[in-house]
Amino acid sequence: MTAKIIDGLAIAKEVRKGIAERAAVLRARGVTPALTLLRVGDDPPSGVYVRNKVRACADVGIKSNVVHLPADISEDAVLDQIRILNDAPDIHGILVQLPLPAHIHPRRILETISVEKDVDGFHLYNVGGLVFGQTVFPPCTPYGVQKILEHEGIELEGKNVTVVGASNIVGKPMALMLMQREATVAICHAKTRDLAQYTILADILVVAAGRPNLIVPPMVRTGAVVIDVGINFLPGGKLVGDVDFEGVKEKASFITPVPGGVGPMTVTMLLENTVGAAERASSHA
Repeated sequence: MTAKIIDGLAIAKEVRKGIAERAAVLRARGVTPALTLLRVGDDPPSGVYVRNKVRACADVGIKSNVVHLPADISEDAVLDQIRILNDAPDIHGILVQLPLPAHIHPRRILETISVEKDVDGFHLYNVGGLVFGQTVFPPCTPYGVQKILEHEGIELEGKNVTVVGASNIVGKPMALMLMQREATVAICHAKTRDLAQYTILADILVVAAGRPNLIVPPMVRTGAVVIDVGINFLPGGKLVGDVDFEGVKEKASFITPVPGGVGPMTVTMLLENTVGAAERASSHA
């Protein structure tokens, strides 16, 4: 068996076409979807990520603006900036690019963003809402994984799913979203003993642990769907996921590559949430 390699770039392109059409409808009604990206300090990868998001916004007709604050700014000053953006009626989405400088507490910053503008899906209300299925905006990476599974026609109901990695950004919300689709979910993390006994049972394996080659072929059930969310840079600069791609693709039925799998969908769901925020705001106006 050789797995179908899921083309995240192609799926993202298809989804973005629909987002662009929705944005055009809003603009025709006099509403331009708008996203403000807040960057604090000069972390080089953050600069790359912000530029990519700005470019993606332009591609679908979303207006973007970058507020770049100095690394030594006080936490209170950042909070004041967020409150200004919360009150701006022409701003529909606010994204704070992580990581933040050490003296600024991410939780306090993210909780200050208006729930109606939290297009990254990190506010406690949005994360907690996943428990009840009433979140306003789902976190972008798990939302992207969900869209990939839907696109490929992969059924979730009654399936055994193992999520490797229990972060607040990916693992935990991913598990909640899968449970909403009536999957049976196991969550593994750094303290899990004998990881393979959980991964081998999975019909669908979602890996977001941040460790290259963590998942090797003997740990994967024949015919499993493998979604690799990992992002790791090897010493030579090569980007890889958490899964031994070359080995596991000979055993899985579907597999996402790194790069070109989940990554493009994460930014796409940010665009989806931003247009959704503009639609919500215009309907309440």
